Amino acid sequence: MKITILDDYQNIVRKLDCYKILKGQNVQVLNKTEKDVNHLAKKLVDTSILVLTRERTEINEQLLSLLPHLKLISQTGKISNHINLQHCTKYKVAVAEGTGSPIAPAELTWALLMNTVRQIPQAIEGMKEGNWQTNIGSAVHGKTIGIWGYGKIGRRIAQYASVFGATVLVWGSEASRNKAVEDGFEKADSKEDFFREADIITLHLRLNENTLGIVKATDLMMMKPASTLINTARAALIEKGALLQALRAGTPAFAGLDVFDEEPVYDKNNAFLNLPRVVCTPHLGYTERNSYELYFGKAFENVLNFINGKPTHIANPEVF
Repeated sequence: MKITILDDYQNIVRKLDCYKILKGQNVQVLNKTEKDVNHLAKKLVDTSILVLTRERTEINEQLLSLLPHLKLISQTGKISNHINLQHCTKYKVAVAEGTGSPIAPAELTWALLMNTVRQIPQAIEGMKEGNWQTNIGSAVHGKTIGIWGYGKIGRRIAQYASVFGATVLVWGSEASRNKAVEDGFEKADSKEDFFREADIITLHLRLNENTLGIVKATDLMMMKPASTLINTARAALIEKGALLQALRAGTPAFAGLDVFDEEPVYDKNNAFLNLPRVVCTPHLGYTERNSYELYFGKAFENVLNFINGKPTHIANPEVF
């Protein structure tokens, strides 16, 4: 069976220790995302097993219809809205789900938050241009950090914030807010209070039909004049166009972004890249060696088990 690994931007997969799991297999690694479905299908015409790098490529019905030899999709990490299980089942393609860890995304979130609030990248750029102390940032200590989504990542961010001397304010489901209170943090009484009271807001929600565009322009406009928004979750959590509009209006004043509506972002003229108070990173949340070993290791195990006739972690077992 031919195995194709998609979207290995850093050309790192073959160098991972877990790649040894696929020793002796017929493997093709593609490094660039192909947005044109027909062009992608031509590259995958004889592929039986597809290994996805998280959500970098959408698996839609049009693509599935062009891949008659495809038998398995092995997902790195959890399945999200980039895969339609019903369509996969329709075309008799099994989908194996992987596992993940909150550690790397939480660390990246905090690093991005610190860089944004202290305005460190802008100071570095000024120094490279021969200037000294061209700007001034702000401390995290004493601020209120609003966390929307108190799951595994949100909970870690709350712990980081506590160590730095910040107040934690949580919004989300009633269960998650109550859990935050049990852990010693504060919960917002309403979404309006959440956006009005927080100095820094960071989003940690899964993207689905209920959370698509859940952050509205009206929410952002309620934020404090010198506030900061951090988004390392999904760009589509925010109503399309709302964040750019709000940043240009000055509320929030700052933003740290690891996710974008269209990825990869190759356009140097991208509006967010050219806003002086916005710090951008190229979707680095889970892009870290230990995480890659975990994500790809489990995905490769699922591939090998499928080849050996003992499929594991199949999300749509009815395909069999």
